[in-house]
Amino acid sequence: MEFNVPTRNNDKLEKVIDEINENGRLNGLWTVANVNAIERMGINDHGPVHSKIVANSALRIFRLITETGVKPSVEEDHDLTAKDAEVVIVLAAALHDIGHCVHRVNHEEFGIAISGPIIVELLRGIYEGYDLGVMQGEILHACFAHGTELQTLTLEAGVLKLADALDMEHGRARIPFNEGDLTIHSVSATAIEEVSIRRGKKKPVEIVIDMSNSAGIFQLDNLFKPKLENSGIQKFVEVTVEVGDKEKEKKIIDDYQF
Repeated sequence: MEFNVPTRNNDKLEKVIDEINENGRLNGLWTVANVNAIERMGINDHGPVHSKIVANSALRIFRLITETGVKPSVEEDHDLTAKDAEVVIVLAAALHDIGHCVHRVNHEEFGIAISGPIIVELLRGIYEGYDLGVMQGEILHACFAHGTELQTLTLEAGVLKLADALDMEHGRARIPFNEGDLTIHSVSATAIEEVSIRRGKKKPVEIVIDMSNSAGIFQLDNLFKPKLENSGIQKFVEVTVEVGDKEKEKKIIDDYQF
């Protein structure tokens, strides 16, 4: 699978994308992470497809926010630019779940240990010395802070955290359900039909979540809402939830026994 995002003439980001696609070590780790997640644990994927979706969503959210004049954290704190911030976001998206190659439990911590050297590999020739250290640190923070209960300290980490939570459309979350894991988690996940990121009317970003069944509320309350609340960017985001025809809600399961 080709990892790609709209680079918008960001030369540094274009080079990083090329490095991601050519880095055999990263692609091997993605494969192991996915085998652990899908084949061994029966949960939704945490490999290159998820990472690509998160990268694209995070960039979309970031650009909508910064278009209103909000400065990224690397510009505020390190005199870098929005283009550098986009590199932070995309590399954090690529690496945030790599710790699943060890285990889902504590995957954030495992991911930090694994990602540090890979970041240096991917940024070689693009950043050097001090700037390389700054970029490495900011990427590692965004990777680590994507965990639900962890507080994010930067705009870049916040958009990554929110984008990670938005990868929940029913086609992306069906693995546990299809494997017969009929829990409120799996059933509610199948009710999320579509997630859209739009320019907001009252705030920079509007997230529109289309549900076929009100069971999806559990997914939003237990996954999406806590991540938004701990993202540090909730003041820039409005959320609209739409449930189809409430009188004719989509039937998700035929029967349930225990």
